[in-house]
Amino acid sequence: MSTHKSAIKRARQSERRRLRNKSYRTRVKNVSRQVREAVAAGKSPEEVQASLRKAVSVIQKTASKGVIHKRKAARKISRLYRLVNKAQAVSA
Repeated sequence: MSTHKSAIKRARQSERRRLRNKSYRTRVKNVSRQVREAVAAGKSPEEVQASLRKAVSVIQKTASKGVIHKRKAARKISRLYRLVNKAQAVSA
C-alpha cells in the first residue's frame, strides 16, 4: 500500500476511475450482445436498426471518454454493421 499522501490520493482516484470505466465497458458488451441477439432472433429490420443505432452511440461515447481505444470502437462498430447487413441481405 502507498504511504505518500499523493500516492494515496492517486490510488483513490484510480479506483474511482476503474469502477466508472468498468460500467462503461459492461454497457458496450451489453449493447453489442443485444444487437447480435436481435439478428439471431430474426427480429424486424427496424428493431435491429434501432438496437444497432443505440449500440453505435454507446460505443462511440465510450471511446470518446477514453475508456476504450478509438480503433477498438471502430472495429466493434464495423463488425456489428457487417453482421446486420449480412443478415438483412439474407432475409431480403
